[in-house]
Amino acid sequence: MTDEGVVLPDVLEPGLRVVFCGTQAGAASARLGAYYAGPGNKFWPVLHQIGLVPVRLRPEEFRTLLRYGIGLTDVAKRTSGPDSALRGDHFDVAGFTARIDANQPRILAFNGKRAAQAALGISEGRLSYGPQTHGLADADIYVLPSTSGAAAGFWSIEPWKQLAMAVTGNQSR
Repeated sequence: MTDEGVVLPDVLEPGLRVVFCGTQAGAASARLGAYYAGPGNKFWPVLHQIGLVPVRLRPEEFRTLLRYGIGLTDVAKRTSGPDSALRGDHFDVAGFTARIDANQPRILAFNGKRAAQAALGISEGRLSYGPQTHGLADADIYVLPSTSGAAAGFWSIEPWKQLAMAVTGNQSR
């Protein structure tokens, strides 16, 4: 897949410790050209809080995640807005799977159940937060509560801390 028409570029390279996958760029992220840029999104503070990055990064610094062994992508790369506006044809599951297979991250972490459902073809009732029993492209799979402000009612940092322990082998803060 070329980057033409892509809302946000992938942040991927072979052998990353963890790749975070969202559904699609939110409206603020698309407007600012940066992942997780919405004012209520917890992604950047949480990455620092759980110890995956040593400093709190700003959304516009998303490309620096590679130096920490962290990547970013979305299942729907050519659309933006709220997840409620997503239709089935917005998802590029084959392209997503090919990108993950080509880069072979150790862990693939879905930022929210909707992304995991689309990418893995699993119905919501069969999906819980935390590590999953199945993998994708030899990566271990984690499903995390979404950091989106729109999903605040489902928020828990505990699965994020569990992921941090798997990524670093250390206790998170």
